[in-house]
Amino acid sequence: MVKNEAAASQDPLETVSAETAVRSAGYVMPHPHCHTCFELFYVESGTCRFFIENRLYDIHAGDFMLIPPEIFHYTRYLSGQCRRHVVHFRGTDLEDRVIGLLPGREEFLTAIRILQTPEEYRGQMSAHFTKMVNEKRLRDRRSQPMLHALLQELFLLCDRECRLLNGIPEEIHTTDSQILQAARFISEHYMERVTAADIAAAAGYSPNYLSRKFRSAVGIGVHEYLMFIRLQHAACELLTTDDRITDVAFRCGFSDSNYFKDAFKKKYGVTPGAYRRKP
Repeated sequence: MVKNEAAASQDPLETVSAETAVRSAGYVMPHPHCHTCFELFYVESGTCRFFIENRLYDIHAGDFMLIPPEIFHYTRYLSGQCRRHVVHFRGTDLEDRVIGLLPGREEFLTAIRILQTPEEYRGQMSAHFTKMVNEKRLRDRRSQPMLHALLQELFLLCDRECRLLNGIPEEIHTTDSQILQAARFISEHYMERVTAADIAAAAGYSPNYLSRKFRSAVGIGVHEYLMFIRLQHAACELLTTDDRITDVAFRCGFSDSNYFKDAFKKKYGVTPGAYRRKP
């Protein structure tokens, strides 16, 4: 599995964490995130777009998204202001008796899940997140037991009141099929010397048009996404093989090992060798 490039998320989560933020339209995450813990994302108002594993998900008011650990995701906000709540937790923070009530039980936690909250229950959900955020701010000896209990209650509320969306329903999935085709082409050919023209041809667009449309839909450029995919695979290989760093670089589509080392350090904050040596 791939470690997170953000230093704040490299350390294992030791507590249940909750936060609330308001993002304006056009706000884009500075880089893709990958957490070592679960992320439960709830949109109170507005619309948020996730780019995960070559898919786009538009999450609207009342929607939850559960993201398992070690899954890279990129977020942008589409219109007006979006008020969202985020809870991070470990799998061990959920009690067995609560997991036993979830659809599919343990299997529920193994994949991205999207749930919709009926409008009449959304105020209750928002109030629950406010409780969690307030407990996080208190930071006294009771805060973690309270957050742990509130996490159980949150999942029980979701199970009782929310509707689980199976698969990828059309109403929340993007219709930008060409953009997804370009992303899949990159994922399948990242190890080759692909050009912007190659990617554009796979999507049926000109390079300039694809560049504009890809950035507008996803929030990052085509070349940036290609680099992201190459570095993600390189990081995985560094942790799972004993191959030379130069061989890993070439196998992941880099023709210059020095350029690879510079790009890797910029993304992960350490050299490839240091990344491999980390416990």
